[in-house]
Amino acid sequence: MVTPPPLPVLLLGGEIMAMSKPNLSIIGRWLIESMTLWDREFIDAEVRGFFEFGPRNTGSFQFGYVQGEVEIDYRIVEREGKPSVEFSWSGQDEMDPAQGRGWLVLEGDELKGMFCFHHGDESGIVLKRAPEAQKRRKR
Repeated sequence: MVTPPPLPVLLLGGEIMAMSKPNLSIIGRWLIESMTLWDREFIDAEVRGFFEFGPRNTGSFQFGYVQGEVEIDYRIVEREGKPSVEFSWSGQDEMDPAQGRGWLVLEGDELKGMFCFHHGDESGIVLKRAPEAQKRRKR
């Protein structure tokens, strides 16, 4: 099987970088540890707040009454030499249509970055890999 050459990825700030293969360390389920704009009670209002990145550049998330089910479109890139993910999303906020974007940088066992609503709120965010995912990776 012939592997196509990597596609260039345009990063925020205009820098172009090619990624030869996805960084599998980002794929999987991540729990929201904290957000600068919302407290734990809101983050976990309906379910334990989470992000999930699937192997085909799609995923889902939910925190509070905000969710993007199978509506995340993401790309694994590098930011300052670290594995990162940049994403756009569409979903709902309290049953109203909503959309936005964000980015996360892998730092040790955490993903840290920003979550944004289009024309609305922006929040810093920290994710930690879900315990089930850690067990699967160790096998």
